Amino acid sequence: MSGLWGCDVTDKGCAALASALRSNPSYLRDLNLSGNKLGDSGVTLLSTELENPRCKLEMLWLLNCGVTNEGCAALTSALRSNPSHLRELNLSENKLGDSGVKLLFTVLENIDCKMEILRLIDCGITDESCAPLTSALRSNPSHLRDLNLSGNKLGDSGVKLLSDLKNDSYFKIERLYC
Repeated sequence: MSGLWGCDVTDKGCAALASALRSNPSYLRDLNLSGNKLGDSGVTLLSTELENPRCKLEMLWLLNCGVTNEGCAALTSALRSNPSHLRELNLSENKLGDSGVKLLFTVLENIDCKMEILRLIDCGITDESCAPLTSALRSNPSHLRDLNLSGNKLGDSGVKLLSDLKNDSYFKIERLYC
């Protein structure tokens, strides 16, 4: 894992990292930028490189990086363009809210999406996001194994929707945290 956890990387550092990815997009498989001050502009710079079909990034951690729904929109756009490689995404402790994650869930419904692990801990998600999430997973049930939505504001109805998916043998979800 290429770890730059808490290294004071900012959007300027993301510009340099994006340039390196542009030069050799197939080399980097794991990237952990958690605990940095990337913000939406840094995530947008990285997302541009993730769109490259030669990009083979399989794991991306952006935990506590100041990402909002704007950065989530850029990341979603990139993953829609190149959905087949990313296996693990951690956007925990960012202020994505329902509008940001609803965009992200559209990636999950793509049959080419191979995401197995999705962590959205403490992202301001409510029951409003559970229906779009379950709909996306019904469209592409075969890959997601681990879903962590703990620390959000899910009520009983949202937890029930998600628990029903986990308990249905048609889906591959092994671990669900609400």
